[in-house]
Amino acid sequence: MKQKGTSGRAPRGSGLYEVRRSRIQGRGLFALRRIRPGQKIIEYTGEKITNAVADKRYDEEHMTRHHTFLFTLDDDYCIDGDVRTNTARLINHSCDPNCEAIIDDDRIWIYALKNIQPGVELAYDYKFERTGDNIPKLEKFYVCHCGAAKCRGSIMLPPKRRKKRKTKR
Repeated sequence: MKQKGTSGRAPRGSGLYEVRRSRIQGRGLFALRRIRPGQKIIEYTGEKITNAVADKRYDEEHMTRHHTFLFTLDDDYCIDGDVRTNTARLINHSCDPNCEAIIDDDRIWIYALKNIQPGVELAYDYKFERTGDNIPKLEKFYVCHCGAAKCRGSIMLPPKRRKKRKTKR
């Protein structure tokens, strides 16, 4: 199924992307023409809700696999992008992304990080925060399928490295 990319608040008539089947997961957005580094591609839109409401809507304890369209704005709010008009929700995660998400006054914009050639899938790093104690279970729940050479195996941020303590002599 091909769907030209002019919804989701990309500049009208931009023809930057189309929706196609993705090897990463489900459907994804693919460049129709060259996209230059720093170019604004699309806005991630949806309903602004509190994080408490998001926790009630998406009970991950009862999900068999992770599947939400929540995008954190700050400590209190997020965007629930599970709306049909939000084409940006189809952008998949990659551990070696060609796009990045930038929050500007409660609006989320997707920009190109590097040159993206026609036919290449658009992807950004979801950077899910690590919370909880059962890390192996979380790694399995938030598994990554990006296929990048340096795939970390999870859409979660890498574990924080512990700083080496300087020993006093």
